[in-house]
Amino acid sequence: MRVLSMLFLLLAPVVASAQGAATLVADRVELNGEDQLIASGNVEVLFDGNRLTASQITYDEPSDTLRILGPIVIQANDGTILTADSATLDPRLENGILQSARIVLDQQLQLAAYQIDQRDGRFSQLYKTTATSCRVCGTAPPLWDIRAERVVYDEQEQQIYFSNATLRVKGTPILWLPQMRLPDPDLERSTGLLVPEQRNTTQLGFGVKLPYFITLGDHRDLTITPYLSSETTTLELRYRQAFATGDITVEGAISDDTVVDGNRSYLFAEGTFYLGDSYQLIFDLETVSDKAYLVDYDYADKDRLDSAVQLLRVDDDTLYNARLTYYQTLLDDEDNASLPPIVADISYETSWEPTFGGILRYGTSFDLAYRTDDTDGDDGRDVSRIGADGSWSDSWVLPHGVLAEAQIGLRADVYVVDDDDDFADEDLRVAPTTGFTLRWPLARLGNNGTSHLLEPVVSLSWSDSYGATPPNEDSLRTELDWANLTAASRFAGEDRIETGAQAAAGLQWTRFGAGGVTSTVSFGRIIRQETQDGFTATSGLDGKNSDWLVAGQITAPGGFLIDARSLWDDDDGLTVADSRVAWQNDRVSLGANYVWLGPDADEDRTSTISEWEVDAAFDLNTTWTLEVDGRYDVAADEPISAGMGLEWQNECVTVTVSASRRFTSSSTVDATTTYGISGTIGSFDAGQTTGSTATGCGY
Repeated sequence: MRVLSMLFLLLAPVVASAQGAATLVADRVELNGEDQLIASGNVEVLFDGNRLTASQITYDEPSDTLRILGPIVIQANDGTILTADSATLDPRLENGILQSARIVLDQQLQLAAYQIDQRDGRFSQLYKTTATSCRVCGTAPPLWDIRAERVVYDEQEQQIYFSNATLRVKGTPILWLPQMRLPDPDLERSTGLLVPEQRNTTQLGFGVKLPYFITLGDHRDLTITPYLSSETTTLELRYRQAFATGDITVEGAISDDTVVDGNRSYLFAEGTFYLGDSYQLIFDLETVSDKAYLVDYDYADKDRLDSAVQLLRVDDDTLYNARLTYYQTLLDDEDNASLPPIVADISYETSWEPTFGGILRYGTSFDLAYRTDDTDGDDGRDVSRIGADGSWSDSWVLPHGVLAEAQIGLRADVYVVDDDDDFADEDLRVAPTTGFTLRWPLARLGNNGTSHLLEPVVSLSWSDSYGATPPNEDSLRTELDWANLTAASRFAGEDRIETGAQAAAGLQWTRFGAGGVTSTVSFGRIIRQETQDGFTATSGLDGKNSDWLVAGQITAPGGFLIDARSLWDDDDGLTVADSRVAWQNDRVSLGANYVWLGPDADEDRTSTISEWEVDAAFDLNTTWTLEVDGRYDVAADEPISAGMGLEWQNECVTVTVSASRRFTSSSTVDATTTYGISGTIGSFDAGQTTGSTATGCGY
């Protein structure tokens, strides 16, 4: 019979110091004289969160030692597992010697040694050691391992120190290091060399990045990455710091290359701070030495840089926003001075529910667009605006399930314009608006479980503008879609307002299939009393009447999706079309986007755009993954970009090979092909996932 839950009386001094009890479970427990206890047969010792199993334990009171016969398994409370054939330890399992032992850290890295010395419950000193995170198959060498004469594992600092170490691949030595330090796989942050990255481009040649991570306390760190190739010498930096109320990130690089004379550089910084009372301070800084630097080094793909500082407060019924932005263009045909480069805006908005019903909303705002050029006209015009607006809205459910919505509003703005003789220096504009919308959702349930929802919608609205028409400094890239079909005005900002009476009508039909397939089809159009200026030709909103909106979507439980939208002009036919088709399951992900845009001088587009974009990912098996993507210009009959990545991963190694090509070029950016290869060794990379698929024995 086993003796269960028997107090290990001879460990009384240990129990007193540790504020806990050691429990012994064994098939047989006997006293040999007065100073020796022997437990044998399926022995288990539980102490202070640690668990030890063995075939026999002998406790000798005069020497205060445990002599243990294996197989021995010690499971620490932090998840570390230690196995051995035999051991001599103190009762706390903190000091002693283990023979033919093995340590498993975080269920990933295993360290096998001829002998392990335990010191102070913190240090484990291993002799004639082999370390690997790969599966070990009999006597065959693992995919990779590190052989070392001596290894010291510091449990408190979570560091592993190797002496006279050799890295081997399939048993073949490839790198020798007299001293080496690696982090415990459970350690999230540690100063040291990160995984190198190889990069090869047609502009910069073959190069290697060697990132080095430096911890600067618990809340700060710095990553320094030298990038060396035959065509460039680059130093990349990234600094991060967390505060009690926010965080900041700064990254940048400086380069001396053969592409451009002189040094090249960039700097991006961003941060968020919570100031109390729901206020947030948000900032970002973006600057670059030349227009092509970010693309040449694959740091970012941006047309314009925006540096901004913002003060934001959002709660249940109030919004306050103040933002100052500086823009820097990276386009060949655009000038910084006339963007405008400096834009400021401040706004306040609040709402409440009055006793007579509905919702009352009130807001004030100020914005400024400043150009550094003094030229009269669009290139030098400076515009500032201050305004206030208010509105009331309510909704009701009418008989037969008809939903009614009503809204009235009034806004007033004062504009100040400099450096443009086409507009008055100062002007006041007042704009009233009112609108009424009816929706009638009609539902039907079929006999086979399929349901249908048909929703016609009709909207009538009117607005007008009293005072001169100010310059439009807001975006012109608004397009008609189902979300803004019934809006009173569809301009992007406050500078322009749709005037006169207008009616919008639409119909949306949704089918919910019994098998989980959902399909939606939408139609809509806007009919106006007056011709509207300020919209682009392909927005679907220019002229007196809008284009026809036709949109649809199909989704299926198996991961299938079709989403499409198009705009049709009465005279010119199709003006805009965009769509996406996608399908995915556990092993395959496929997607394709298509966009067709007609010529539009207001959007700087002199010819038709017709482009395909495809992306796909395949899990070829448990270890191989393939990803491909590409863009093709159908109108010009030429490719825009293409890329491919191939990854092999098992429980201990990840290797990624990639190739990409950018076919387009300009006066500042050349067509470029980039090749890359990178790899990580399991257990020593922060991105390694515990429990990655094992390749098994034979690879």
